Amino acid sequence: MSPKIVLGVIIAIIVIAILLANIRVVPQATVEIIERLGKFKSVWNAGLHMKIPFIDRVVRKIDLRERVADFPPQPVITKDNVTMQIDTVVFFMVTDPKLFTYGIVNPVLAIENLTATTLRNIIGELELDETLTSREIINTKMRDILDIATDPWGIRVTRVELKNIMPPKAIQESMEKQMKAERERREAILIAEGEKKSAVLRAEGEKESAVLRAEAQKIEMIKEAEGRAEAIRLHKQAEAEGIVMLKKADAEGVRQLKEVGFETDDILKLHAYDAFKTAADGKATKIIIPSEIQNLTGLVSGIKEAASNP
Repeated sequence: MSPKIVLGVIIAIIVIAILLANIRVVPQATVEIIERLGKFKSVWNAGLHMKIPFIDRVVRKIDLRERVADFPPQPVITKDNVTMQIDTVVFFMVTDPKLFTYGIVNPVLAIENLTATTLRNIIGELELDETLTSREIINTKMRDILDIATDPWGIRVTRVELKNIMPPKAIQESMEKQMKAERERREAILIAEGEKKSAVLRAEGEKESAVLRAEAQKIEMIKEAEGRAEAIRLHKQAEAEGIVMLKKADAEGVRQLKEVGFETDDILKLHAYDAFKTAADGKATKIIIPSEIQNLTGLVSGIKEAASNP
């Protein structure tokens, strides 16, 4: 093989190697900043790209996904001169890769310093109690301020969180005592409410029991009254039936007397005799016998004879 052919093959291999080395594949959610001869050329988005050898160069590879920057606790002073430590977390993402590359030297360090300054300014306008109870308000204010401040750097701050607020130890102990007292107070309230509810339930139960006893007594009295009324009715009914039977017996006796030949006047005298006899069975010590009844002795004897000789 001639030297020219060998040289040509070597040159071809070198050219192919250089071309392959300058083929760039940019992954998803990533961009690359390209400079040509030291000057900004373009921003490569996801996909296949080719740069000119020895002329173009990749200055920076930037991740466009949302990032999290967890900064160490920062000392801050409240409006009522209480020094505390606050730990913050900032969520941000790159919106302009060119500004992010050329607008600031160290974006994360810049965000950290800006966060500390902003936090001190906001907390300095609040008292301790407001700081502890206004976390959402502080988060919103910081996000708005940081988002405006970082916009020239091609950064958008999406969220800011106060991860931890650490007051001085003495204040923490005081707060713990206060929280303990509050828990004990709530517990006492719950116990009192439970006892009150229990007492109400007992009273309602006793009232319901009294109502049921009263209803039972009422029903018992009604049944007793109904029983007495039924007894009286049966007694009256028995008396009435007895009177009817007596009337029937009297009527039958009158009929039999008439069949044996007694007159109506004689029968009436006989009834008067019976009435007088009943009266004579009493405890009266003196009895006056009417003259009509004195003549009934023979009549009674006749009745007996008639009854014995049917």
